[in-house]
Amino acid sequence: MPKATKPRKIVLAYSGGLDTSVILPWLKQRYPGVKLVAFAAELGQGDELKGIEKKAYASGADEVIVKDLRREFAEEYCFPMLRTRAIYEDDYLLGTSIARPLIAKHQVLAAKETGADAVSHGATGKGNDQVRFEMTYMALGPKLKIISPWKDEQFIDDGLDSREGALDYAKKMNVPVEQSKKKIYSRDRNLWHISHEGAEIEDPAREPKWNECLVMSVPVEKAPDRAQTIEVGFKAGNPVMLNGKKLRGEQMIARLNKIGGKHAVGISLLAENRLVGMKSRGVYETPGGTILYEAHKALEQLCLERETYHYKRRLAQEYAELVYYGQWFHPLRQAMQAFVDQANAHVTGKVKVKLYKGRALAIGATAPKSLYDENLASFAMSGYDVTAARGFIDLFGLPMKVHAMKQR
Repeated sequence: MPKATKPRKIVLAYSGGLDTSVILPWLKQRYPGVKLVAFAAELGQGDELKGIEKKAYASGADEVIVKDLRREFAEEYCFPMLRTRAIYEDDYLLGTSIARPLIAKHQVLAAKETGADAVSHGATGKGNDQVRFEMTYMALGPKLKIISPWKDEQFIDDGLDSREGALDYAKKMNVPVEQSKKKIYSRDRNLWHISHEGAEIEDPAREPKWNECLVMSVPVEKAPDRAQTIEVGFKAGNPVMLNGKKLRGEQMIARLNKIGGKHAVGISLLAENRLVGMKSRGVYETPGGTILYEAHKALEQLCLERETYHYKRRLAQEYAELVYYGQWFHPLRQAMQAFVDQANAHVTGKVKVKLYKGRALAIGATAPKSLYDENLASFAMSGYDVTAARGFIDLFGLPMKVHAMKQR
């Protein structure tokens, strides 16, 4: 690398896993004299951050920053996506996709705070995460250098682009890692979900080994034989109460994860189209998010009129693609959010959701500004002039009638 572009100080997105643990000392070898800041985000990944500060220093970090971002993640990332009800390719509730921009944002902030001139990540050159990190760096820190080891030929030459090579390098550099050369699944976990890839999941003809794979949920065969009904309260499209108790965003998701996981809710298996061109197959567990999507849908069905509801459904697909592609800070996503939030202004009320054997079903909803009118909806004719329907149908069907006549 030319001397002019050599970084002085790098903020690395550090998880404490094998890849980022070996990247720390590797960066020092690659750029002699560079200072390293290990940035770790608490996003609800369980006990994965236990002892992470000590581990980072032992791996070569000069500074370590650990931030608890669970509330911001829930209320400023997951809930805006929930209000949109964005789903990628029918099944993926975007758990990994939505987390990367938040981590990258705080990396940029850490770079400003520590005087760093570069940011780095441990995402491979084959997946989506490299795009998600780097899109955010470009949007929020356009002058920062981006260091991507997996796309560096030296990294490959050093044999670090394989699990075995990384473990050998860790041993050589006395980097403390707990992983072994045998790894069943590749996982990513946060408050919103956990994903699983690898092993038999990579074969689209095989059913995953649910008992070995699942972490947040039980296999549907082991779910209780008795249904459970819960009530979720919303205000302006945001979930704020569970069974009558007010909860912060991260508390809401965590509680629903436990409840939903017990009933095998939110398990999906899909072969998705990665942004970088190939297909990949994965198992996703999103128990709390699945419950919230179902409850929010039921409330929107009451509170949104037809054209807004239909348009919002079409917009949700493009919104999901923007999130999946790492374009959370794209002006288009932000403009879409303004529409979504305006549409959700009156999506306030309570929804009862029944959980049973992998299914979350909204069985009842009430809303102060519901557009549902029982008198109009019933078969009784009071309050509705049925004779007006004849003229409406004549005009609505006129183009089809003319087309049929001319085609003859």
